[in-house]
Amino acid sequence: MGVHRRGDPRGRQEPEVNADPVISGRTKVSAVFGDPVEHSMSPAMHNAAYAALGLDRVYIAYRVTPENLRAALDAIRALGILGVNLTVPHKEAAARMIKDLSAEAKLLRAVNCVINVGGKLRGDNTDARGLERDLRDLGVSLRSSTAIVIGAGGAAASSILTSIRMGAARIVVANRTRSRASKLVRRFASHRVKLTATGLEALTDAAILSIAAIVINATPMGLTTRSFARLAYESTPSGCFFYDTIYRAEPTPFLAPAIALGRRHADGAGMLINQGELAFRLFNRL
Repeated sequence: MGVHRRGDPRGRQEPEVNADPVISGRTKVSAVFGDPVEHSMSPAMHNAAYAALGLDRVYIAYRVTPENLRAALDAIRALGILGVNLTVPHKEAAARMIKDLSAEAKLLRAVNCVINVGGKLRGDNTDARGLERDLRDLGVSLRSSTAIVIGAGGAAASSILTSIRMGAARIVVANRTRSRASKLVRRFASHRVKLTATGLEALTDAAILSIAAIVINATPMGLTTRSFARLAYESTPSGCFFYDTIYRAEPTPFLAPAIALGRRHADGAGMLINQGELAFRLFNRL
């Protein structure tokens, strides 16, 4: 899988996959829906867990385009699929399509896992919990600090909630469309934290960057593009942590300049593993 986790002190090992899984007419199925989805680590993770636990189950990746999402969700019930992880670009759309949502999915207005409960679909979101666990494992402290979140979608909402839970005093949400950032910020208005919505110009504002404890990329830039928005990395403190919620075999366009400057950093592989473990328990009633 070759996930880039340079600078990760945990030395996380990639799960091994059972080379000869036995699939029968009794094998139960779980899956991930995304577009693109070919890069997903989820099948390797879940199938390794099934093999280790001796469960007659298999996890499959399906490329589902946005226009086919509703039909794909209906197929979960029709085919008796145990549960499905959702990745880019389906999390927000699914939250509008599924009636039964967990409290966290309602707050984030995004769903990253769909559980088939006796033929009824329940949407949950384990992203914020997975991100928080990863940041704490990496030794990141946000207590009374400033966090910069890039984006205004489901991953950005999870990043804001994580920053709040980790005690950030100020969160700057920077998005290409400022109105979307403002709308997202209003959703968290009841929390005791200073929230600021800006355009991407904040990423070159030395006054903001100079006090940042963390910069989180919560956009698909770098996964669906070869470049990243202009960001004045050199204006951040030497201890600023750069976290990309996406992951690739090589450093993402967001992380590469931070690595060149010697900044602490991580991609989203740890977040994926943590949220995947939580989803695995939900799918398999563990």
